[in-house]
Amino acid sequence: MTHTLDDRETLRGLLERQLADYTDQLTELTPAARQPGHGGHDPDTLRRLIEAARDGATDTAQALKRMSEGTYGVCERCGHDIPAGRLEIRPAARFCVPCQRHR
Repeated sequence: MTHTLDDRETLRGLLERQLADYTDQLTELTPAARQPGHGGHDPDTLRRLIEAARDGATDTAQALKRMSEGTYGVCERCGHDIPAGRLEIRPAARFCVPCQRHR
């Protein structure tokens, strides 16, 4: 990846904050799913919120793993660098925009 060390550290910080946010959401929502009445949440909405937080945590953890392996910021489909602007918007991105559209 051709991004500077400062860029990588900024993106690592974003990813770590996102992972913490997703973990906090799961910590809050998971017990509600086990309560009678689902803690006042609609069961379907609660299920979708939990799934979204789990998916987000998984995607973010995988991005941090790619970062430690040195493959972060490289499109998994075409092998080209993912532009910094895309990573700033979606730090866990696995694909460049053209390849994401193709999927």
